[in-house]
Amino acid sequence: MTVIGFHCSHEQLPPSALLSAVQHAETAGFEAAMCSDHLAPWSRTQGHSGYAWSWLAAALATTSLRFGVVSAPGQRYHPAIAAQKIATLGEMFPGRFWAALGSGEAMNEHVTGDPWPDKPARERRLIESVDVMRRLLAGEEVSHDGEVVVHRARVWSLPAEPPALLAAAVTPESAERHATWAEGLITVASEPAQLAEIVRRYRDAGGRGPVCGQMHLAWAPTESAAVAVAKEQWQSNLVPAPEAWDLEQPEDFEQRTAGATEEQLRAAVFISSDPGRHRGRIEELLAAGLDELYLHEVGTDLHRFVDTFGERVLPHVRDAV
Repeated sequence: MTVIGFHCSHEQLPPSALLSAVQHAETAGFEAAMCSDHLAPWSRTQGHSGYAWSWLAAALATTSLRFGVVSAPGQRYHPAIAAQKIATLGEMFPGRFWAALGSGEAMNEHVTGDPWPDKPARERRLIESVDVMRRLLAGEEVSHDGEVVVHRARVWSLPAEPPALLAAAVTPESAERHATWAEGLITVASEPAQLAEIVRRYRDAGGRGPVCGQMHLAWAPTESAAVAVAKEQWQSNLVPAPEAWDLEQPEDFEQRTAGATEEQLRAAVFISSDPGRHRGRIEELLAAGLDELYLHEVGTDLHRFVDTFGERVLPHVRDAV
């Protein structure tokens, strides 16, 4: 059965407000949740970035939802530390946690002072980190010397079943490449045709597990208000890859997107004041092959969003699928 989940953007709200929102989302009918894992927001207007792993423990303890997180091992997080925190959440909340792993972005990783590697090196580092983490989660003592260095690491508190390690990918090529190791996939769900190609390439390469999508949307009672909130909160996210992977500061993203048009904004965020249009787009994305879809309201009035979508969107989508 298809899962409709709630995305929690740490860059946009204080952790306490985000916790209240996801608790509300559960009562309104959202079936799962996921969150970002940033050190910095995309813009000074967003203005937040709580520590995802502390927050996840609180969210798992105060809801019955299943949670996921998108994270990058290898620089800011040594893979042994990444494995330890994944194991701890998995032991405390069996079957309710997964982690999607990607090669990272300079905005979150540059703070270590280590050089920011080029994309091929980051990809090698990711694959090595995944291997190290899998072995640690299996109870092995691990030493490794490559793009990452590990000396006789062991994770002592282990779950009965290790949480699934998914791949984070935004292109068909990366989805296909990471199908060799991933236990599922998380991607940005924008245009249905592009999403369908990502799903196809992942599955054709032998990709297993669930394919999950994250839908960026903006809803408000009027169309002008929906556009305004998307512009205020999400315009700085319009920097395309690979450039977005290499910028360091929120100000860099603001400067790069200062002249963005409404057309460009609508290409990245599904904007509408009509819940029916949102229902239609959600159904199109699910038809593209998703097993789970996480809705990300880019505005900050999440309780209003949860109430509206819980009443006017989720029941209709479930009937349709």
